Amino acid sequence: MNSVGTVERIFTAPEAEVEMTERSEVEAVARSGLRGDRYFREIETGTFVTWEPDEERHDGYDLTLIEREAVDAIKRDADIELAPGEHRRNIVTRETALNHLVGKRFRVGDAICRGDRLCEPCGYLQDLIGKDVLDALAHRGGLRADILESGVIHPSDKIEPLD
Repeated sequence: MNSVGTVERIFTAPEAEVEMTERSEVEAVARSGLRGDRYFREIETGTFVTWEPDEERHDGYDLTLIEREAVDAIKRDADIELAPGEHRRNIVTRETALNHLVGKRFRVGDAICRGDRLCEPCGYLQDLIGKDVLDALAHRGGLRADILESGVIHPSDKIEPLD
């Protein structure tokens, strides 16, 4: 994969457990998340939100990304097909080695982000979508990132490492 990749698709969900909606653009707000998403600071209705409104926001909840190549690989290797957005990640990338961005700053569209940790699949995801994805997505379930500088993200925007 190249050091510079692209945004292929963008998804958000306004609350926990509802279907992800594809977006033509999204505002990435520093230390708050994606405007309109269930984990956005002013909404915070995502399943894994456990902190109090006045408590400092936890790292890794602003933005999630997954490689298109990983989605294709689980179809090829495990015969598991995920519908668009069914992976529950915000941004689908192309030609971006997301695992290499853990602990690194990178630009996605106009926003500056930092990779926090891998976004490993969990039993909750598996139960929600009704597909056996735990083993298939292990170590390729994507990246959790923090938004350091606000900006707008569109499909076809570049993703490039800064560190």
